[in-house]
Amino acid sequence: MNKSQSIGLTTACVIRSMQRLSLVVLCIGFGLSSFTSALAISAQQVNDTTTQTPGAIQITLDEAIVRAKANEPNFNAAVAASHVAALDRTLARAALLPSVVYHNQYLYTQPAHGVTDSANASAATATSTPRFIGGNAVHEYTSQGVVTETIGLQQVTAVARASAATSVASAELEIARRGLVAAVVGLYYSSLSADRKLTVAKRAADEASNFTGLTQKREEAREVAHADVVKAQLQQQQRERDLADMTLQKEKARLDLAVLLFSDPHTPYTLLRSDSVAPLAQRAEIDAAATAHNPELASALASLRTSSLDVTAARAAYLPDLGLNFSYGIDAAQFAIHAPDGTRNLGYSAMATLDIPVWDWLSTHNRIRQKQSLRESARIALSDTQRKLIAQLDEFYAEARVANDQLHSLDVSVETARESLRLTLLRYTAGEANVLEVVDAQNSLTSTELAEEDGILRDQTALANLQILTGTL
Repeated sequence: MNKSQSIGLTTACVIRSMQRLSLVVLCIGFGLSSFTSALAISAQQVNDTTTQTPGAIQITLDEAIVRAKANEPNFNAAVAASHVAALDRTLARAALLPSVVYHNQYLYTQPAHGVTDSANASAATATSTPRFIGGNAVHEYTSQGVVTETIGLQQVTAVARASAATSVASAELEIARRGLVAAVVGLYYSSLSADRKLTVAKRAADEASNFTGLTQKREEAREVAHADVVKAQLQQQQRERDLADMTLQKEKARLDLAVLLFSDPHTPYTLLRSDSVAPLAQRAEIDAAATAHNPELASALASLRTSSLDVTAARAAYLPDLGLNFSYGIDAAQFAIHAPDGTRNLGYSAMATLDIPVWDWLSTHNRIRQKQSLRESARIALSDTQRKLIAQLDEFYAEARVANDQLHSLDVSVETARESLRLTLLRYTAGEANVLEVVDAQNSLTSTELAEEDGILRDQTALANLQILTGTL
């Protein structure tokens, strides 16, 4: 080898080394760019709640609940039932008060003897007796004010039962409200979580695309085999499918929530997340609030009281009812204050009736047994509600505490996975790691980010469940 060939070979080696160094620098740039992009997207996940749509309605959680109350049919049916129960109580109270009617009646009865002389027709009409013994006169006019009152245990019990039924309806309305709030909260936070997961899927898809470009450049430089490119392409294709699935999940979550909020589900809107998170209260405070403001327990207690009043009302059939009637006005053969002979037609009458039950073929006895069976069922339902309330308190509080404790761990896992991916990319560009390690690091980062979003959703849902159970939301 002569001197010129040696110089040319050395020059070629230097050029090739410079090319490899440029490729390494370019690969490192790709890795740092991907890592910087991941950091930027993660910061965007923390600061941005949803994608801002121009002209969209901004919806907070409180406004979402208000809108859902106006649109949800089951809740409005519970509102109507509560209003009807309140009016039933008013009607039951009104039944205890005397009823007043202004009674007017004209009765004609055929006279006992026919009138043949038309000149004496009016006198005969006034003095002749009616043919029916039940009639008081041939022409009878009644114009009276009638006051009627019935006094009995059944009427008094009906008022108490109507009040208990109102309490049941109010409790059922609160149950419907809390159920609606739970549904809105679940859909609201699920939509926010779906939007943040979509951001993670976009970041993962971009990262997979960048890594595919990196492997292709290294293949062109003959530093890696084509198998690395194939593996990167498979990863990119999977991330693109995941991105499509996340996009669909986000749209489904938004439509499910829009059905509750708007008359047109296609109304554009943006969800706003509050940065302030209420701390988990002490267990004693939650127990006291849940016991004092639990609608299921209130409904069960009111239902038991209603059943007990039904038994009392059934037993009241053994007791007599006192009926009072007072009438004032005229009941005469002339529609006038004074009769033709000058006597005064205006007068009054009073009547008291006492109906004493004697025998009804054990119908009252059987009705009492029916009501007693229903009362026992209501008592068992109350006991079951109390047990479920205790179990729900334990379950919801434990769920909220564990979910809250895991948030920091999930955040640390994301930071660790992000640093692991950065280091693995640097090692791969330097030829110290294989493609499987990079793909595994990418999958680890994506899975930990998705797990963090699931943890945030779990914590928000658990805290909301406790707030709903205690009546603070």
